[in-house]
Amino acid sequence: MYFSELQKLDKQYIANTYNRMGLAAQSGFGAACADISGRKYIDFSSGIGVNSLGFTDKDWVEAVKEQLDKLGHISNLYYTQPQVALAKALCERTGMSRVFFANSGAEANEGAIKTARKYSSDKYGEGRHEIITLVNSFHGRTVTTLAATGQEAFHKHFGPFPEGFVYAKANDIADLSARVSGKTCAVMIECIQGEGGVVPLDKGFIEAVSEICAEKDILLITDEVQTGVGRTGRFLCGQHFGLKPDIVTLAKGLGGGLPIGAVLFGEKTKDTLGFGDHATTFGGNPVICAGAVRVVESIDGKLLDDVVEKGRYIGERLLKMRGVKSVSGKGLMLGIELAEPLASGEVAAECLKNGLVILTAKHKLRMLPPLNIGKKEIDTGLDILESVLCEILDRPEETAKEIK
Repeated sequence: MYFSELQKLDKQYIANTYNRMGLAAQSGFGAACADISGRKYIDFSSGIGVNSLGFTDKDWVEAVKEQLDKLGHISNLYYTQPQVALAKALCERTGMSRVFFANSGAEANEGAIKTARKYSSDKYGEGRHEIITLVNSFHGRTVTTLAATGQEAFHKHFGPFPEGFVYAKANDIADLSARVSGKTCAVMIECIQGEGGVVPLDKGFIEAVSEICAEKDILLITDEVQTGVGRTGRFLCGQHFGLKPDIVTLAKGLGGGLPIGAVLFGEKTKDTLGFGDHATTFGGNPVICAGAVRVVESIDGKLLDDVVEKGRYIGERLLKMRGVKSVSGKGLMLGIELAEPLASGEVAAECLKNGLVILTAKHKLRMLPPLNIGKKEIDTGLDILESVLCEILDRPEETAKEIK
């Protein structure tokens, strides 16, 4: 099928909810993919942090195929070995106590919200239901997780929203403290705000939030949907700060390419949800869990050390490039602030034309390459990015205006 025909059929039959870019991916291996014409691309996106081990990791594919040959699905009314194996592995890696499996990050955050409110209702009665989230946060696209998201841009058109969310300024402990009340049951944070522009929270702010929560029996929820599963050089980003949250949410990179979400409960919350309080038809699917076990097993100490080192190397190279003002983030979750007149959307589009898949997050470029990306792919991708930045910066002023 020609690309033009594929675009036409996509527009005709698929809801127009995505501003698609000019790539029709057909195959991939590791940190590279090919389009329907066979042209190759270096991937600095890993499907927005999903393909932790890159495209078609051999052992991951084998684990998925092996389970698919045995059992594709059965109700959560029954036991399955892959689900138990994954839950055990996650608890052992994180120090959490129990797991509820869902299908996405938004669903995981919904489960966390329900758990926080039930914990408080069980212990203190009705009325203690407010959850403090942060301005510029992002927690999902369901109606409730949109309400939890601290960005006005996501609140248009879809109201009325569920009540019970209060927004505090990130890295402003005085503002957050002022919003704590007798109605507060939880604080939900991302240690690095991904969709918000790869904005890290300050260590002191995170520690102060943790102290307030512990002192007032307010649950601390860390949304690790994008930062978790080794992305920042620790299995959980919160581990950089010695955090011991009451609830952790995971998704994206956990499945290695297949949809999964997880709510991890600490000792305080491990028994909050009982029979009938929460459920899912597809969550904990044995095929997906088998693949996720492979992902968790792969993220060992060496890989995490490599993620830190690769992030350091990439950051150093980026800061030497023309047009790069700053680099934020940790490990292989990096945000690139560009100098004027560079615009992240235009740069990403030009990179794609030149064989590099890279993301944006607001005004920044965003890099989420596979955790096991090789040095050759890193250098090739960075060479493309540097070439694109220089090409745009060196355009005659009138030509640049016409393009914009």
